[in-house]
Amino acid sequence: MIYIDTGAFIARHLERDQYFNKAIRFWKNLQTHNERCFTSNFVLDETFTMLGRRAGYKFAVQRARNIFLSDTVTILRPVREDELKALDLFEKYSNLEVSYTDCISFVLMSKNRIKRVFSFDKHFELAGFKIIP
Repeated sequence: MIYIDTGAFIARHLERDQYFNKAIRFWKNLQTHNERCFTSNFVLDETFTMLGRRAGYKFAVQRARNIFLSDTVTILRPVREDELKALDLFEKYSNLEVSYTDCISFVLMSKNRIKRVFSFDKHFELAGFKIIP
C-alpha cells in the first residue's frame, strides 16, 4: 500500500516539473507491481487546481476524470474527527509551515495503516512516514 501525494500527481503530468523523469519511472514501477494506491480528496483538490493553473483547466479536468474513473487509486475522504485531528497536527507543525492538506494526509495514512508515501515533500518524514522513491 502506498499513498500518493500532490507532487507525485503533478510530476506525472507536467514534463517541465523537476521530478518528471523520476515520477514517470516510479509510476511505471507501481503499475508493474500492481501496488494498491491511495490518496485523498484534499490531495486531488490541490492537484487539479495546480494542474489547471500550470497546464490549463481543460487539461486538469481530463486528468481529474481519469483519476476518478481509475480502479488503481482509492480516494480516501476524512470524517469530522479526522479533520479535527489534522487541525491538531496543523498547530503542532505550524513552525514548519506544513500544509493542512498534508496534515489530513498524515491522519488518513495513520488511520489506514499506510506507511509509505509517493511524494517529494520532506514533511512526510517529519510525521514518521517513508517517502518513496
